[in-house]
Amino acid sequence: MTHERLAEMMLELQARGCHNINFVSPTHFAPQMARAILLAAEKGLQLPIVYNTNAYDSVEVLRLLDGIVDIYLPDLKYAEDEAGYLYSKVPHYANVSRAALTEMYRQTGDQMIYDENGLLRRGLVIRLLVLPNDLGGLRESLEWIRHELSAKLTISLMAQYYPTNVAGTNPRYTLLSRRISEGEWLRAVAALDELGMDEGWMQEYDGAAFYYRPDFSDRETPFRDVRDFS
Repeated sequence: MTHERLAEMMLELQARGCHNINFVSPTHFAPQMARAILLAAEKGLQLPIVYNTNAYDSVEVLRLLDGIVDIYLPDLKYAEDEAGYLYSKVPHYANVSRAALTEMYRQTGDQMIYDENGLLRRGLVIRLLVLPNDLGGLRESLEWIRHELSAKLTISLMAQYYPTNVAGTNPRYTLLSRRISEGEWLRAVAALDELGMDEGWMQEYDGAAFYYRPDFSDRETPFRDVRDFS
């Protein structure tokens, strides 16, 4: 795909009424993404650009995106490097992700900017997925966010973890082989409250691991509506 065609696609999505342009795990093609965005902006693109990432990002690349990306949507998966290496096969995850989040925060601050319809136009939303046996070190991550960045940052707390592939079958990953318990979820919610971090959203615990799980045997509608589960 050419830069020009990618720019056209963004404009087509804007014409169809989409609320934003969301790039998922885009670090490895950031230069091409940036060029296409600039081409689209020259032709009238006004939608906010979302950078949807696992936070294992290069600070150097993020600095180049200052003024291009409007909304950063990173996951903060682990508070410890050891867990990052064991479960995601990346070295120094905690240090790399925290440096990346610090740069994202430098660019956006902790204020969320919405339009007249309540749609987000600019900001930083940090997603925290509650893992079984607290393998992500969620409270430690929250404490780092609060003390090193801001207690006012927007947090998206997620209950949707479910094991799949080797996470559910390989004895090496036994601690990840189940969905979270209600007690684990309530402790995560309590940590937010105890730290005074009340900006953001949280999923409902009951059924979250099913609502957000695609059914890839259904090629037409792999993602179902929550109302289908009632």
